Amino acid sequence: MIGASLLEQESVSFLLVIAIFISNIPEGLSSTVGMKNSGYSKKKIFLLWIAVLAISTLASWEGYFFLDGASENVMSAIAAFAGGGIIAMIASTMMPEAYEDSGPMTGLIAALGLLASLILDHFSFKKTP
Repeated sequence: MIGASLLEQESVSFLLVIAIFISNIPEGLSSTVGMKNSGYSKKKIFLLWIAVLAISTLASWEGYFFLDGASENVMSAIAAFAGGGIIAMIASTMMPEAYEDSGPMTGLIAALGLLASLILDHFSFKKTP
């Protein structure tokens, strides 16, 4: 999505970068703790995260390079797929852990987070004539 957003706007959406950054912090911490508890060495964990960074960078570049001239329908389908993937990841990995630690408030907090992102998207970063 970062590479695709470069095509549409000639710059990366600030809101997209914030959303990706914020969503990856708890996932990264959770994954790192899980790997550490499974016996992975610190060096191996670090190398795995470096590989994720390299692959993500390459994927962003490929999105920018290969999607130049793609139709609006293709771009919308890619955005929907990426959004669905993030929701699926959160629902299957992050929410059960959060519910285990925080209880029923997890759902309310998740809904408020979604509401905040929708409000930010609607009211922020809009150009006025």
